[in-house]
Amino acid sequence: MNIHFKWFSNMIISSPSDYRLAAKSKLPPFLFHYIDGGSYSETTLSKNVSDLQNIALKQRVLKNMSELDLSTEIFGESFSMPIALSPVGLTGMYAKRGEVQAAMAAEQNGIPFTMSTVSVCPIEEVAPAISRPMWFQLYVLKDRGFMKNVLERAKAAGVTTLVFTVDMPVPGARYRDMHSGMSGSMASIRRFLQAVTHPSWALDVGLLGKPHDLGNISTYRGKPTALGDYIGWLGENFDPSISWQDIEWIRAFWDGPIVIKGILDVEDAKDAVRFGADGIVVSNHGGRQLDGVLSSVKALPAIADAVKSDIKIFVDSGIRSGLDVVRMLALGADCAMLGRSYIYALAAEGKEGVHNLLSLYQKEMRVAMTLCGAKKVSDLSRESLISSGLV
Repeated sequence: MNIHFKWFSNMIISSPSDYRLAAKSKLPPFLFHYIDGGSYSETTLSKNVSDLQNIALKQRVLKNMSELDLSTEIFGESFSMPIALSPVGLTGMYAKRGEVQAAMAAEQNGIPFTMSTVSVCPIEEVAPAISRPMWFQLYVLKDRGFMKNVLERAKAAGVTTLVFTVDMPVPGARYRDMHSGMSGSMASIRRFLQAVTHPSWALDVGLLGKPHDLGNISTYRGKPTALGDYIGWLGENFDPSISWQDIEWIRAFWDGPIVIKGILDVEDAKDAVRFGADGIVVSNHGGRQLDGVLSSVKALPAIADAVKSDIKIFVDSGIRSGLDVVRMLALGADCAMLGRSYIYALAAEGKEGVHNLLSLYQKEMRVAMTLCGAKKVSDLSRESLISSGLV
C-alpha cells in the first residue's frame, strides 16, 4: 500500500492515529482536550473505540478482487465512499477558517461535509468555497427565530440534507474542560497563556484565523458571539423540552432529507421512521453526553435489524480507521461519520491533513474489503464478520 508520509513536529504521519499526537503537539491544551475528551469518567468514550476494534473481520481469499467499488449513493447524491464528515462545533478554532478547509477537503475526496450550528465560519462563508452542496446540522434551541433563520439561510446556500441533533437537550458534564481551561475559573486567562505558548497555532488561528466567534449565531444576532460566550450560550439556549413534535415544526421550513442524530435505542429508531425522518445517526455524541450508555457499535446491530429497510442508517463515535468503517458497514450502517478523527488531522495540517486522512481511510477500506471478499459496499454484511457477542 502506497502510504503518503508527512513530517510534523519531528514525527511521521503514516496512519490515521498519528494525527492525534500531531494535534496534541500543536494545539493549546484547552482545544485539544475539548475535542479529545468525553463526559463524566469517559467510560463510553473509551468503549466506543475498544468495542469497535474488538469486532473480528472474516478473511476470505481467492475471490478475484480486481474490481473493487467503494462508491455509494445517499439521498440521490453519489459519493466516492460511504464516509461523511460529522458536524463538529468550533471547527474554525482548530485551523484557520477550519470549516472552509474541511469542506474543501471533503469535496476533494468526493464525500459530504456537515456544518455545525455552532461553527466559527457562517454558512455564507463556507458554501461558496465548494462546488457541491454541503449538509447542515441543527440543534433544537429555545430561540425558534434563530432556528427558522438558519434553516432559511441553509436552504438559500444550497444545503441539501439537514442533520438534526437530538441528544443534547442539555450539555453533558465534561470535566476535562474545567481542568483544561475551556471553562471554569479564570478560563480566559488560562486560554490566553496556553495560546502564546503554542506559537504555530497562535499565528495560524489566533492571529490569521479571525474572527473567533460563532458565525451562524453572530449573523443572526447582528453582533459577535465570542468563544468566551460559547459555554454559557449553550447552557442558556439548549431546549430540554425537545420532543418528536419538533420534527413536524422543522418540516414546515425544510423540504429536503432530514437525518436524526443521536439514536441509541430501537424504539427511538422506529419513532424516527414514524415521524418521517429520512435517516438516523446511531450515535452517543462521541461519549460526550451521557456516560455509561452503549457504545455506538453495540447499539447498531439491533437498530439496523429493526429499521434498515425503512431508513438510511449512519453511525459515528469511535471510528478511527478504514477498518472501523468496514466493521460498521458490515453491522448494518449505510455510511460512517468522522468527527474527532478528521479534527485531529485538520489541526495538524489543515485541508491537506484532512485530505491525507481520507486517503488513508480509503486505502484501509480497500485492503479490508479485498481480504473480506467484498467487491462493493453492499456486499458487506454480518457474513463479513466472525461471530461475537455483538452480532
